[in-house]
Amino acid sequence: MDINFIPHRRKKKRARAFLFIVLIVGVGLVTYYHKTITAPASADSALHQFIVEPGKGSGDISYQLRDAGLIKNALVFQFYIWQTGISSKLKSGEYFIPGTASIKDIAQILFIGPSATKERTVTFIEGWNNQQIAQYLESQGFGSTEQFLSLVQKKESWWDDFSALASRPRDVDLEGYLFPDTYRIFSDASLEDIIKKMLANFELKLTSQMRADIIARDMTIHQILTLASIIEKEVPGDADRKVVADIFYKRLAAGMALQADSTVNYFTGKGLARASADDISIDHPYNTYKYRGLPPGPITNPSLSAITAAIYPTPNPYWFFLTTPSGEAIYSKTFEEHISNKNKYY
Repeated sequence: MDINFIPHRRKKKRARAFLFIVLIVGVGLVTYYHKTITAPASADSALHQFIVEPGKGSGDISYQLRDAGLIKNALVFQFYIWQTGISSKLKSGEYFIPGTASIKDIAQILFIGPSATKERTVTFIEGWNNQQIAQYLESQGFGSTEQFLSLVQKKESWWDDFSALASRPRDVDLEGYLFPDTYRIFSDASLEDIIKKMLANFELKLTSQMRADIIARDMTIHQILTLASIIEKEVPGDADRKVVADIFYKRLAAGMALQADSTVNYFTGKGLARASADDISIDHPYNTYKYRGLPPGPITNPSLSAITAAIYPTPNPYWFFLTTPSGEAIYSKTFEEHISNKNKYY
């Protein structure tokens, strides 16, 4: 046996073991690096003012970010901006950075410059109520839910600047008047600024012709928004909304209860397609099974589609409808036919 064979074999084993350790450590470092550059420093979505003074180098900026709690590892930040070739291209200025931004996000923001955070895009979904809008804005770092609800519930002097609010009863809030849309807003905008922007948008969307046609129907803007908000939650399609609007108008004229499950869900907080027998027996002003006519106010902030349907309904022979679990609207001319459809689909 070659006396050099055993030591040589041991050397090969040691080399393989060393390479394996290097590989494990390398994989660990790469995993840590990628996790660190993509994970936010915190779950706090609030905006943090961050100022980069002229002449500050990337090293100073990285430690400034760490001290502000916007990143956890200054060295990883420095390596990332070196790797991406932007370490000498970070721009000075005032930034508004959410706590949920990652190292990659922040590096991109500082590379683009202050304009990257001066304005932000926020989208309010059609059919959201004020509570949902408040929670969304809080998640985006614009004040608390409680602050927002306080502003839309207690009349402010600037409410008088918006003519569309004129028919709103004094004892109801701004539910229904905050137009759902995508907005560009300044990062440091106050909740009051955002509310004003939504109200101003609604003023524009409600054209002079629409206002005239509302008056011609012997309705107020508040009544139209209330009906539109119910239509919004009852059926999804534009055509169906106009048909359902006419059904509701016929019921109102005949003194029948609207019997809208969406209004029951509004005060129970449930999302049931069909309100339960217990729920519809609750004595509540928004219970349209129990009380005839429109409820006191909107149950959500309706889309232009639902508002248009409430102003311009499509005449039809139906008195009843239901929406299937798949979203299809089924119409009936008689109560007996309606019961048959309910048994068929539910």
